Amino acid sequence: MNLDQSIKNMAKAAKGAAYRLAVVPTAQKDAALQSLAGALLEKKDFLLKENRKDLAAAQEENYSQALVDRLALSEKTIKEMAECLKATASLKDPVGEVMSTVHRPNGLVIKKVRTPFGVIGIIYESRPNVTSDCIGLCLKSGNAVILKGGKEALSSNRAIFKVLQDALKGTAVPPEAIGLIDSVDRRAVNILLEQENLVDLIVPRGGEELIRFVAEHSKIPVIKHYKGICHTYVSEHADLNMAHQICYNAKVQKPGVCNAMETMLVHRQSAGRFLPVMIAEFHKAGVEVRGCPVSQQISKNTIKAATPKDWDTEYLDLILSVKVVDSLKEAIDHINTHGSHHSDAIVTQDALEAEEFLKSVDSACLYVNASTRFTDGYQFGMGAEIGISTDKLHARGPMALEELTTYKYVVYGQGQIRQ
Repeated sequence: MNLDQSIKNMAKAAKGAAYRLAVVPTAQKDAALQSLAGALLEKKDFLLKENRKDLAAAQEENYSQALVDRLALSEKTIKEMAECLKATASLKDPVGEVMSTVHRPNGLVIKKVRTPFGVIGIIYESRPNVTSDCIGLCLKSGNAVILKGGKEALSSNRAIFKVLQDALKGTAVPPEAIGLIDSVDRRAVNILLEQENLVDLIVPRGGEELIRFVAEHSKIPVIKHYKGICHTYVSEHADLNMAHQICYNAKVQKPGVCNAMETMLVHRQSAGRFLPVMIAEFHKAGVEVRGCPVSQQISKNTIKAATPKDWDTEYLDLILSVKVVDSLKEAIDHINTHGSHHSDAIVTQDALEAEEFLKSVDSACLYVNASTRFTDGYQFGMGAEIGISTDKLHARGPMALEELTTYKYVVYGQGQIRQ
């Protein structure tokens, strides 16, 4: 069977499974997710063995350390994947929720009800945990899912998918509700993006190049974010010890992810006390700091000069841009001009200043006195996430169960006809 027909058949099977899945009761969906979690733990040795194949290939291809970190599985990460499935099972089922009810003068009762999209296609790179996270979220929200992972995680994705699909066979959830396109043929993505009669939504997760490609070529609606250029602004009214901890966490804790800080803005009144200590800590952690002329001067030229391109760059690495600003307005203008509308933070003890920041910065997630690293479905209490949307329609921020549903109007009458 050729690739075109194989993907079309997978999409047809998923469409049929989606109709059956839409009526599976919550308790049975939850039981299926618990079975999937147990299967991951039971088969962890198999998963680690297959993951080692991908890690060996990554070494041969000389992939960056950040990519290898995203690719690697461990007993700890497999346990976290299982816990994520269990947490998703414990969440409220959005399907069937009545969002609003209107009683019309003619006696009609009109209800706005959450309903699954149907079939969701997810195109992603490098992180094998995405395979299980997305399967869990889609099944809980009543959606079938077709996954297309990157070639760098091919063995890991195949192994996780096999374990989970086998585990579904003893549950009320049809195994055809999950599909994996494991071809490394570049045409596979294009073929999936052409299935507009069978697939209802596409969610790309990965680098900006992948997401732009998907958005430009898809015949199916796409929810996306292009990149995560996240900022932290250290105000003149900041608690500098707090700012130190927040900025260090936002950059160093996991630099290769979209919610890591890429630019640190510091008010001139705080810069002299804050920057020398903060930059020294970053250097100890292996962070390459690139700064504006003022920050270079304050740091006694221990940091590189930032170029105009740096303010618009998502490094996904231990690299940080630093700029000294003269006002809150200058910080807000910089974020709105150079940011990606993903996640941005202010560190301040001034409540009015914080409120102005929250009202003025146009980003999906905004923080006062906290690290941008919390932009994550699990951290937000959503169980997990499909991705972080920087769109304004239909979803914004972490996409989890509610964002994987649409709605329909259900109208109850007693014989009414329109005059």
